[in-house]
Amino acid sequence: MPVPVPRQRAIPAAECGQAPSATTAVSPYAEGTPEGTTEPQTAPRTETTTPSATATPTTPSAAATVTATATAATVTGATAAAPRPETPDAPDAPAVAGGTPTAAGGAQAAPGVQAVPGAHGAAGPTGAWKVPAGPPTNLTLLLIEDDPTAAPIVPGLLDSAGKPIRVRTARNLTEAGRLLTDDVHCILLDLALPAPGRAADGDELAVLRHVLEIAPRHAVLALTTSGDAERGAEAVRVGAQDYLFRDELDGRLLSRAIRYAVERKRSEHAERRLAEGRLRAQENARLERGLLPTPLLEGSALRFAARYRPGRSRALLGGDFYDTVRTPDGTVHAMIGDVCGHGPDEAALGVELRIAWRALTLAGLCGDRLLNTLQQVLEHERNDDEIFATVCTVDISPDGRRAGLCLAGHPAPLVAGPHYPARLLPYENNGPALGLLPGARWPRMQVELGAEWSLMLYTDGLIEGRIGTGRERLGQDGMVEMIRRQRAQGLRGEDLLRAAVSEVRDLNGGELTDDVAVVLLDREP
Repeated sequence: MPVPVPRQRAIPAAECGQAPSATTAVSPYAEGTPEGTTEPQTAPRTETTTPSATATPTTPSAAATVTATATAATVTGATAAAPRPETPDAPDAPAVAGGTPTAAGGAQAAPGVQAVPGAHGAAGPTGAWKVPAGPPTNLTLLLIEDDPTAAPIVPGLLDSAGKPIRVRTARNLTEAGRLLTDDVHCILLDLALPAPGRAADGDELAVLRHVLEIAPRHAVLALTTSGDAERGAEAVRVGAQDYLFRDELDGRLLSRAIRYAVERKRSEHAERRLAEGRLRAQENARLERGLLPTPLLEGSALRFAARYRPGRSRALLGGDFYDTVRTPDGTVHAMIGDVCGHGPDEAALGVELRIAWRALTLAGLCGDRLLNTLQQVLEHERNDDEIFATVCTVDISPDGRRAGLCLAGHPAPLVAGPHYPARLLPYENNGPALGLLPGARWPRMQVELGAEWSLMLYTDGLIEGRIGTGRERLGQDGMVEMIRRQRAQGLRGEDLLRAAVSEVRDLNGGELTDDVAVVLLDREP
């Protein structure tokens, strides 16, 4: 949608390049005084709104007279306005005095000023020219042209809402830099202007390149002659939104070109931001994928499978974390954990804990010593003292028949075999979550697995999903029954995990709000 245009300060005409400092051109769109009042108005604004009737002072003294006359009011009760000719661009507006009253009730033109009737003005019985003050404009054009008298601005420049387009003029790039405020939407640039400091490089588009450098967010229209179409096309290639021929301009063509250039610039800016957003998303995705673990199980007979679904929208990484490594003695260590919360800070903390666990495990630590050191890492890295993490660690002996289990506030793993249904491992000695109690202890429990088994580690996102529209949740018992049924259907490995997560999501009636991580280790004889 269009950007609101703030009201600009009054800029002297000589400063903005509309006229030489010795004279002042009267803007026919200057705010006037309603007929029948004597309250003086402010001096004419330097921003013009596409004049259609002009009044040019012949001398500096005449310019002062024009300014005084333009700001003076008509004599109270002098006349009644006569009907004006209907014009498509001239809504009713207060009258602006263009002369001084006479004894007969008419008006005499100000000295040195020639009244030129046009499409936007008509004289009443008093002779005062009625020029519409006009509503606030939506678009502002900055014309950079070294000869304002030859400026190709014609009456009737309107935006898409039918409102007049404001025009500022600058004779050179120095003046343009002063007038290039945030409310300028489009620049009409004469390509024949010299560029400061680039006269000797022979670049015909040096002035355009300079403008694009100082106004990267503004739409630019290049102005050239009809015999130099190739230069205009090159200007578009360099960065202008379009090019126009000076000798073929009219009000309708220029209005349409300005609107087109502004919308095209907005579209280019939106596309650039969209492309930048996609690039950032791709980079974040690569980063998050790189932070997910790659199991180190070389030399082990165990089969590994995992499923991971972050609860955050459009994220690849959540507060859940897992890892699996095999140490040189043949022991396979597996871990799964969950940092409380779902934001990027929690995801980053989960990655730190996973990497710390892998380093400590490869260094030979396990059980209570490992979790104690991991808690110290958590306490130093968390940004809030109330942040905690649950962790489950399992170390499987080299023969694969037994395992050591440590639980730090985490749900117990599930184990299943060909001769017994799925069940939960013991969880009576479950210790506190990391980060809750300084100096806590986490006992290591020894469990028997047998010759053939499947061991599933999971986070609470898998068991806390709702069942239907009520408040009932799946829970650990519901999960055990679901895994038993799916194993009875012959599902194993990746297929089992995929079916389990999909069914939990369906039971919840949609996507799960919590992170879900599941790790499955299988041993076959």
